[in-house]
Amino acid sequence: MGDEAVERTVLKISGTDAHKFLQDLVTNNLDKEGLIYAALLTPQGKYLFDFFLLENDGYYLLDVKSDRAAALAGRLTMYRLRADVVIEDSGLQVQRGLGATPEGAHADPRHTALGWRVYGAHADEKADINWDAIRVAHCIPETGIELIPDETYILEAGFERLNGVDFKKGCYVGQEISARMKHKTELRKGLALVEVNGFAPVGTPITSDGKPAGVLYTQADGKGIAYLRFNRAKGDLSAGEAIVHLSAA
Repeated sequence: MGDEAVERTVLKISGTDAHKFLQDLVTNNLDKEGLIYAALLTPQGKYLFDFFLLENDGYYLLDVKSDRAAALAGRLTMYRLRADVVIEDSGLQVQRGLGATPEGAHADPRHTALGWRVYGAHADEKADINWDAIRVAHCIPETGIELIPDETYILEAGFERLNGVDFKKGCYVGQEISARMKHKTELRKGLALVEVNGFAPVGTPITSDGKPAGVLYTQADGKGIAYLRFNRAKGDLSAGEAIVHLSAA
């Protein structure tokens, strides 16, 4: 809750090859305007990192969760080879908010309910906002909770509706697997909004008649985000001491 100044790190990606370097790696198209949400995948198409990118006078700001920043910088350095690209900490902080968008702020591209983000030398104190409740209401995954490195597939996590992937931009790391999943008739597993009667810790297995049916993650206001096998997500499901069922919303 509150702003994310202490939880986010803003990297600066500069150099004459910065645009092509990032464009060839990430899931979204950097030719779009404004703040861009994207991910970096493994060559096998599994999620590694998600972040925001903002072009700023010839270089990019990359806004990532702080506990993933060093690993992401290391992965980018591995891909850099001889490209003219510099990866460094910008020293900027992130502030989030709802309501009127202040000067210099950018709309969160994932969903209008997530308000705006702004980057500066200091993050002003703001009233606490229950971001988890907003995320749950709109089934928006979070780094390290619903988005699990080397495990999550971004289409199962809803990246298409979150404006986090572009299927027309051409190749990027893990593109082949993502494109193959896109053209399936339907996904058999994925994140979904559920009603939760009771409480279960994040990561509690969900079962249906004793059979594995998924995992329950973030919960707020009687709802939760769950990763489900859709063919087993029928009727009342069990998650520890809690009863779970697919939300009609």
